[in-house]
Amino acid sequence: MEEDLDSSIIKTFRNSGYRATPQRIAISRYFLGNNEHPTAQKAYLEVKKTHPTVGLATIYNTIKILKASALIHELNLKQGETRFDPNIEPHAHLLCLRCGSISDWMDPMVTKLIDKLSADVNFIVTGSIFELKGICDGCAKKGLGTDPKAAEERSRFDGKAGMSSSST
Repeated sequence: MEEDLDSSIIKTFRNSGYRATPQRIAISRYFLGNNEHPTAQKAYLEVKKTHPTVGLATIYNTIKILKASALIHELNLKQGETRFDPNIEPHAHLLCLRCGSISDWMDPMVTKLIDKLSADVNFIVTGSIFELKGICDGCAKKGLGTDPKAAEERSRFDGKAGMSSSST
């Protein structure tokens, strides 16, 4: 499976006119195999463990290629944090206002909603971001608040919601 992913990555770079260096392959493998919606900084720290000479510029340049090739989506969160998602199928993001975790919710209803909207208003949808904000099950079980409105209000002032490194 890893060989298939690597050959797909190599093909993507070559078809885009770029060399498929070991660093670019490792960065791509990290993003494409990660459903935790990592940041560029998190990718840098992880890839640096196996490729100590990798630089942030290489991370960002690889992200640019992966985005242009439609292999990842960029998520610009309200708190100014940018994360990346390899799931390019229509889905919703569940954002916890307490711990900052982001989970994907896959349901055919999302695609049906997009199709219905397109037909109803004669609009060609080329991309979508569907975010639901609230409190995740883990935080609710820990008693970390069940009032999502209050959590969102606090996050505007303390900048902590959506910034947890344990969720990336």
